[in-house]
Amino acid sequence: MTPHPKGTILVVDDDRLVLATLAHGLTQAGYDVIDADNGDDAILLAREHQPDLALLDIRMQGKSGFDVAAYLREYCQIPFMFLSAFSDEATVAQVKALGAVAYLVKPLDIAQILPSVATAMANVHAQRSAAGAQASGEGHSPEQLQWMAVGLLMQREGLTAASALQRLQQLATEAARPVATQAAQLLSLAAARSESARPG
Repeated sequence: MTPHPKGTILVVDDDRLVLATLAHGLTQAGYDVIDADNGDDAILLAREHQPDLALLDIRMQGKSGFDVAAYLREYCQIPFMFLSAFSDEATVAQVKALGAVAYLVKPLDIAQILPSVATAMANVHAQRSAAGAQASGEGHSPEQLQWMAVGLLMQREGLTAASALQRLQQLATEAARPVATQAAQLLSLAAARSESARPG
């Protein structure tokens, strides 16, 4: 399968109607979608396809979304977000402990999911690009660095694109350095933090 420029998403939900709706909406939005209606299949597909992001239902027969998330984090280093009808304190605490990039409470429609997916994807691409630039020594244009840093700030601080850009410019001003230099610094730190957080 040729990777789509927007990225590949694994969608997991034991409700086939929800699964089909999400898969269709994400495909229409330009993503490659792999879907599974149980945790065991989800893990097998994640290992085979190495998607960029996983959207996980929490309560399923067999392996729960939490089980799948723990596996993705431990063995695949694949970021994930949860889509669940449950928002009790214990569930939210476990979501945070697992390190989900987002937690969306059902019922919701695809229009509510897409901004969170786009933000998470921007962060994934930013971290990979930063790590790739460090590993290869290849540079990016100032515009690319700025865009990647904006995506990172959107994800990390929950900002809109406009607010993230404003925040980046503010940081650059405070540090008395060009915006592109500040962006490169942010991406470098994020890549280092991501690397140090990996198991093993």
